[in-house]
Amino acid sequence: MKVSIMQPYFFPYIGYFQLIANSDVFVIYDDVNFIKKGWINRNSILVNNTSYLFSMPLQNVSQNKLINEIFISDLDKWKMDLLKTISSSYKKAPFYQDVYPLIEKIISFDELNLAIYIQNSIQNLCAYLNINTKLIMSSEIVKNNGLKGENKIIDICLQLGATQYVNAIGGFELYTKENFRVKNIDLKFIKSENIIYQQFKNEFKPWLSIIDVLMFNNVHDVKQILNQYELI
Repeated sequence: MKVSIMQPYFFPYIGYFQLIANSDVFVIYDDVNFIKKGWINRNSILVNNTSYLFSMPLQNVSQNKLINEIFISDLDKWKMDLLKTISSSYKKAPFYQDVYPLIEKIISFDELNLAIYIQNSIQNLCAYLNINTKLIMSSEIVKNNGLKGENKIIDICLQLGATQYVNAIGGFELYTKENFRVKNIDLKFIKSENIIYQQFKNEFKPWLSIIDVLMFNNVHDVKQILNQYELI
């Protein structure tokens, strides 16, 4: 059984969904410390032909808190502003009429807990893309919470009965294949290919949010893009 684990990201890039689609079980890593200036509560979309960083406002944010202990701002203005930005930027995109209602539903979700809010967004995006991978919150898994880093990842894999663990390529220097092998787990890293698609008639801006991918590609084409990777 193939397992992958990642922190919850808000409208992440296509590589995040490649990782989910490649897995039998995807663990949303919600009981680790929040990281400021990471991708948990922000990402980038195309605005006026440039990459625009959007973010979700949070309450009393601290890197000393777990992700599932963080709460979103209870003021809805940020949701209306973000939806307005997305609408004005993509209203002429070929699949705007299909995708915008999904984005609106996700952003409008009435939940303040950051982890649950993002879990809902990932579930909705996977449903739209017909990705049937099982999604689990790490906080729901009985495990040794005294472990850290690689050892905690291995423990989660063992609890789930994983035979293969797939990590994003960014973790290549963090994990050792032999440490997984002695536990009968095959460690692989997923490396996205150079993904390019038409964005209006402008120079391509790579690695934007999944929002951008969906606005310019139908579900069939996105499914093809999800297979553009190699395991190493």
